[in-house]
Amino acid sequence: MAASAPETSPPTNRYLEGAYAPVAEEVTLTDLRVTGTLPPELDGRYLRNGPNPLGPVDPATYHWFLGDAMVHGLRLRDGRAEWYRNRWVRSTKVSELLGEAAAPGDRHGGMETANTNVIGLGGRTLAIVEAGARPVELGDRLDTIAHTDLGGSLPHGYTAHPKVDPGTGLRHAIGYHWARPNVLEYTVIDPTQGAVIHRVDVPVPGNPMCHDCSITEGHLVIYDLPVTFNLDVVAAGTSSFPYVWDDAYGARVGVMPLGGQPEEVRWFEVDPCYVFHPMNARESRVADGSLEVTLDVVRHPSMFRTDPHGPDEGPSSLWRWRLRLGPDGEPSGPVRETRLDDRPIEFPRVDERLAGRPARFGWANVLSSGGDNLAWEDSGLVRYDFLGGDLSGPNERTGAVTATDVPMGAGRAPGEAVFVPRSDGAAEDDGWYLMLVGDRAEGTTTLDVLPAEDPTAGAVAQVHLPVRVPLGFHGNWIPLR
Repeated sequence: MAASAPETSPPTNRYLEGAYAPVAEEVTLTDLRVTGTLPPELDGRYLRNGPNPLGPVDPATYHWFLGDAMVHGLRLRDGRAEWYRNRWVRSTKVSELLGEAAAPGDRHGGMETANTNVIGLGGRTLAIVEAGARPVELGDRLDTIAHTDLGGSLPHGYTAHPKVDPGTGLRHAIGYHWARPNVLEYTVIDPTQGAVIHRVDVPVPGNPMCHDCSITEGHLVIYDLPVTFNLDVVAAGTSSFPYVWDDAYGARVGVMPLGGQPEEVRWFEVDPCYVFHPMNARESRVADGSLEVTLDVVRHPSMFRTDPHGPDEGPSSLWRWRLRLGPDGEPSGPVRETRLDDRPIEFPRVDERLAGRPARFGWANVLSSGGDNLAWEDSGLVRYDFLGGDLSGPNERTGAVTATDVPMGAGRAPGEAVFVPRSDGAAEDDGWYLMLVGDRAEGTTTLDVLPAEDPTAGAVAQVHLPVRVPLGFHGNWIPLR
């Protein structure tokens, strides 16, 4: 009797299952059920972007960061939840699969899946992503209008994490593209013009993945860290994502004046690690005339070293880095690196009105951690209170940071929390945290509205969606007042 081949199980991929599993259709829901009372000040749209593959994908090589983009949105007005919509952002592939004509607009470098963030810019809504794709403009009801180069002012792609200077309204960003090695692209957008007004290439020694940046009152901070472009992993068939950990690359942080030139960047070495998202940054002058730059970042010990499917290497935690430029503007001493908290966290945020300035509060998702693995689907929320302490002084940690866990309830998986102030001049804790929370047992979702004064008190309102919103990435509140 001939021997038979052993049975093998089909490959699995956690980013295609459970709380990550893609939804199969676009829906529109109106007059949504609300428990509690929606604050009447919430007049606008809560939007969130994330991967949602359309059509079959290979679980053996699928990477979470590469799924087709889907934006989810809720319209709140006059204490009511008027609608919920989810719409695929129309890349050429998505349009073809849906039997539609391709969305207009020029693409860049073969990149067009804008699946990571969604922002407002001068009255327009843009879905954005890093690594070379241009922004995609969406309508008020999330239909795709066009891929845009911002009136011809954006020669390459953009990023998922621009930083808005609250003093000027200008939007600063660092971008990169695999076909442009040895440079990172610094752009400044004027929202009143809807166009890039400043652009320079910053030389780097390789081809790094630069996911985010920071700003202070006067400087841009660049994270040049050891995750670099590598086509070998794609050729080997282990992953469709061509960025991996590179032990030989090194790790450093660059500081340059806002609106500055490449030759003005000053570099500081840090211990090898990866930072997807800084929480905030700030600067201050010290007695001898030196400039101290303080960075609060979520630090991963490595990234894409072993897991070819997503960011499953940790634990990541909140660290404070202090960099000093001497009176002559040159680096003065090594970076002082201090861990502020040992909770495994990601998706840190602050009040956007205080980006690059001292802020009392910050918050993040707490992840379940088993060994080196991070369980994004079993997350909670933590709020950090810096207690109004000396946020810009020389002390590393003198009891000025406390952390409060915010319970979500069993089986409920929250996404990133966004702060909405009660009014333009309201305090940091006078407003609400908005976050989508999935119920894994019921397959439903709520938009939870938590009081910023005391988020542990529970939601003042919940908007109930009879559908599941998969775990995704970033979003924002876009007021319509």
